[in-house]
Amino acid sequence: MDIIKSIEHEQLKNKIPELKVGDTVKVHQRIKEGNRERIQVFEGIIIKKQGGGVNATFTVRRVAYGVGVEKTFLVHSPMVEKVELVRVGKARRAKLYYLRDRVGKAAKTKEAVGARIENREIVIKEEITEEAPVEAAPEEAPAIETESPVVEETVDTVTEETVETKTDAE
Repeated sequence: MDIIKSIEHEQLKNKIPELKVGDTVKVHQRIKEGNRERIQVFEGIIIKKQGGGVNATFTVRRVAYGVGVEKTFLVHSPMVEKVELVRVGKARRAKLYYLRDRVGKAAKTKEAVGARIENREIVIKEEITEEAPVEAAPEEAPAIETESPVVEETVDTVTEETVETKTDAE
């Protein structure tokens, strides 16, 4: 495998949300302020998706205090905690740039009729669990006979008496 592709493969998230243009989403983003970390939620309509692999991005637009704000997020960024689906929108275009010129209710997409709000995820890479290799048992190992029995000494914690138990080794 190519060195660059192997490094990119390590950076990919295992599961990414299934996003479509026109959907209204809440993006939970990790923000660092000095030595503190907090999660900030950005809610808006996805107006475009682009790229692929590690460089895949999506742009979310919202109107805050009468001003349109757009933020572009990397899908595989460690700063993006999760993406929640709020509304399933109906879009007939790949890029919804025309929403920039609209104000109020006209700046929204129509809701897809009968659409269920499910946070579906696309599995990018399967989680590989490392299992310890099972060693094959040797065929009929020779039996070793011991003359003296094995003595185990245990202490009974309730009465604090020493109890000796004898077991025969097989």
